[in-house]
Amino acid sequence: MSRTPFVAGNWKMHKTIAEAEEFVSGILPLVGDVDDVQVGVCVPFTALQAVVDSTRGSSVQVYAQNVHQATNGAFTGEISIPMLDELDVHGVVVGHSERRQYFGETDAALREKVPALLAAGLEPILCVGETEAEREGEQTEDVLRRQTTEGLADVADADLARVTIAYEPVWAIGTGKVATPQQAQDACAFIRALVADRSAAAADAIRIQYGGSVKPENAAELLGLPDVDGALVGGAALDPKSLAAIVQAARA
Repeated sequence: MSRTPFVAGNWKMHKTIAEAEEFVSGILPLVGDVDDVQVGVCVPFTALQAVVDSTRGSSVQVYAQNVHQATNGAFTGEISIPMLDELDVHGVVVGHSERRQYFGETDAALREKVPALLAAGLEPILCVGETEAEREGEQTEDVLRRQTTEGLADVADADLARVTIAYEPVWAIGTGKVATPQQAQDACAFIRALVADRSAAAADAIRIQYGGSVKPENAAELLGLPDVDGALVGGAALDPKSLAAIVQAARA
């Protein structure tokens, strides 16, 4: 099956509204009409509405970086799915390693978030990946199995392909280290095999991104791997020309 590549830039805690709008004005002439690669930007809550409005009519989609699984409630500081849906965002990144490491994101919470997003018509990007200690301890497959199966546990087989999975080895995020092509391919193929245990058709259709120090210089090699269907890009996504170059690599 031919899977449309998906490149998403994760801004993390960067960009004011003014800076976000400046980015959009720079990226739209470069990739705003691309139709053979799905392009997204993962934006801080404060700039979501501005970026949604600025990208209307283009092919650039807007994602939030987190969401709470409850529709509403006494969860001070949290943002709900209906709040995001009202802004016309396309989807949400959930389970990023920084959310897991610094803010206590759990597999149990993700088990609720992923199907709740799908029910609302929003696209989840479910992040999974091992730490350096886990890789050195030969626990990579155990970690990926736990995070993937738990995150997808309450998703119907028919909806599995609506989820994007981002494989992000924690040791490669923001460190300048990059998984070798073989490491990236092996991990993404393993994740696809986990999905195949549920549904062979979904495994053929689901997109699996690689994330971890992706930049224009290494994008083509990583995106050319058989089981890598795109990239979740961190630091290199803060510059429009850099992100656009990665999108172009995904078109090759």
